[in-house]
Amino acid sequence: MDAVEASLKRLKTDYIDLYQIHASDSVTPIEETLRALDTLVSQGKVRYIGCSNWYAWQIMKAIGISDAKNLAKFDTLQAYYSIAGRDLEREIVPFLQDQRTGLLVWSPLAGGLLSGKYSRENQKPEDSRRSAFDFPIVDKERTWRILDVLRPIAQAHDSSVATIALAWVLAKPFVTSVIIGAKRVDQLQQNLAAVEIQLNDDEIRKLDEVSALPPEYPGWMIPFQNVNRLADVPRY
Repeated sequence: MDAVEASLKRLKTDYIDLYQIHASDSVTPIEETLRALDTLVSQGKVRYIGCSNWYAWQIMKAIGISDAKNLAKFDTLQAYYSIAGRDLEREIVPFLQDQRTGLLVWSPLAGGLLSGKYSRENQKPEDSRRSAFDFPIVDKERTWRILDVLRPIAQAHDSSVATIALAWVLAKPFVTSVIIGAKRVDQLQQNLAAVEIQLNDDEIRKLDEVSALPPEYPGWMIPFQNVNRLADVPRY
């Protein structure tokens, strides 16, 4: 509560549009946290609330408590998602779609790995961010294969690898917004150019295929059990 008051003073405003919990708290009961957030919403100091880097079951538990106790509930999740890191699609994306919860993507370029400066031959460019801090975690071999597909698509659009990687994320219907980061004006321009890129069906298919996640239980079991009952079940 005090942190919000301090933020309002620093921002010189009366309310915060979206206030998100950055990480889950294993010590504080979630209901206590939700009641504090509900108070802020009731006071008009916060309009919407969200969380970041939570499991699907944690968010669903919080939503269940909010519904049962008539408290403000999470409207958004801020999470890592990129063409090089699609883990979110296994459990969290179906949950978000079911609960109509917004997704704010962080690190859509996988910590710069999809910026275009990295390759199999040059995995640690001089003065690059990942050379000092290799994060977020990705499957490097899969990423090199993804970059092999991204480059010709970028050339076809007279664009950059980074722009196409961002355009792929923006094309996903479950993505509400994307958080970008840039050190230079030209990087910012490349990022913003992604909103103007319209990938065609064939390009999206190629990118989806090369970046596809390997099958994981129960994702492969559910369609197998329901092959004669369900016509169209997502396969992860």
